[in-house]
Amino acid sequence: MMKVSLDAYKLLEFIQENKEDFEDSLLNEASNVKEKIEEILTVGNIDLINNAHMLIQYIIEGNEQELQSFAKQEGIAWATHAIPLSFKLEWVQAIRRTLWKFLQEYNQLANKVFTEEFFSVEKQVNNQVDRFLNVFFITYSQYKDSLIMAQKELVENLSVPIIPITPTICILPLIGAVDLYRTNILEEKVLIEIGKLRIQTLIMDLSGIMEMETEVIDHLMKIIDGTSLMGCTTVITGLRPEVVRNMINVGMRLNEKALTLGTLQQALNKYLLS
Repeated sequence: MMKVSLDAYKLLEFIQENKEDFEDSLLNEASNVKEKIEEILTVGNIDLINNAHMLIQYIIEGNEQELQSFAKQEGIAWATHAIPLSFKLEWVQAIRRTLWKFLQEYNQLANKVFTEEFFSVEKQVNNQVDRFLNVFFITYSQYKDSLIMAQKELVENLSVPIIPITPTICILPLIGAVDLYRTNILEEKVLIEIGKLRIQTLIMDLSGIMEMETEVIDHLMKIIDGTSLMGCTTVITGLRPEVVRNMINVGMRLNEKALTLGTLQQALNKYLLS
């Protein structure tokens, strides 16, 4: 609780009695957010008006623990739903200014002059708001980073989808652009999965690859060497003419390192029907 002459409960009661005026003042202070109130409620289930009253209660009561917990909760919610931070900053500053205004009105109605104690309250309010913003932004940043990492891992896993079709045979269909970054992921995951699943035959279908740079082809050859060292046979299917032409131009002979077949269907016929 704030150890000042202003009674926290009476101040909260004053704000509640003038709730409509308080909310009107708050919305006038946050003109940009005002237009997004319903959208933010729909997108993120975040009730800005109700949350403003909760924050004000924690500030006035000096409830540090609840304030920080609420800030963390808000940080996670805003990061999860990717709501622009500019709205949050404008909204909290509007809460600060509106609370100042009602502090002054309450003080005047209580027939109190602007004493040192009153300004001490205002200072504590500012400190509490700043603390809320600090915890909010730290939590937002940390949670956003964790979401980005999780999404990155998901994309990486989707970019190298190893699909078991028998206990010892798997298919790896590659689609889209393949650069050095993706081949690094490919190398790591392929070798790990071969060891984990005891894969004996890996069918790598390249029919979804339109082109492949020379350095990427070279890396692919090294991956095939790695699978061979682990006792796994690599079968390449669906090579496009453009990719084959690049291999020929640099003197690479893929068929010396792996079995090559025209289509994935041919590989499935060979290994599943034999």
